[in-house]
Amino acid sequence: MDQEPDRLQALLRSLRVWDTELPAFDPASAPDAPLPLFVEWFAAAVDAGQTEPHTPSLATTDTEGRADVRTVMLHGADADGFHFASHSGSAKGRQLAARPYAALGFYWPVLGRQVRVRGPVRVAPAEVAYADLHARSTGALASALVGHQSEPLSSYEELERASDAAWERARAEPDAEVASWTAYALAPEEVEFFQGDARRRHVRVKYSLRDGTWGKELLWP
Repeated sequence: MDQEPDRLQALLRSLRVWDTELPAFDPASAPDAPLPLFVEWFAAAVDAGQTEPHTPSLATTDTEGRADVRTVMLHGADADGFHFASHSGSAKGRQLAARPYAALGFYWPVLGRQVRVRGPVRVAPAEVAYADLHARSTGALASALVGHQSEPLSSYEELERASDAAWERARAEPDAEVASWTAYALAPEEVEFFQGDARRRHVRVKYSLRDGTWGKELLWP
């Protein structure tokens, strides 16, 4: 057991980042608002073969101000914000109800790029959540029907039984409603684009929203 920290250190020191050629990013070419640049970078990540580029980390805080983070799926981004969904009774759902402010972090290592987004979060109308869920796969509906997200689980067998029943219902009732399924929109107030550089001359462009107008500035790496 005492050797585990040494093993971890050896593994960490053996790893390298950005040993491949990375794309250039001229900050002077950045548009006046962040959404067009996000779409451009997202498309580039998809084209480059980045695994699951649509799964950012979502950071929230609980009622005591303690940070929490998990990976979610991006369902869209537009003038209303960055969209994702979850159960209202999940840990993130409860945290967002108490403190409706969050951050998203996208990391696309194949291009050495990150995008960080912060802002208030609002709940979308119930019909938006319904349409979101039923535009997805049978498996997504079955998973939502299982429910109980973040609650203690007595045994894996209990999950298997609940999942089997949910799959049967999802196939039999493809229009089934899931009252707890909630769509959220994070309205960005700050968006930062980070382009890694092999010589550590990373380019960071930060957008900030002030009185309805986006401004942008360079940051030191």
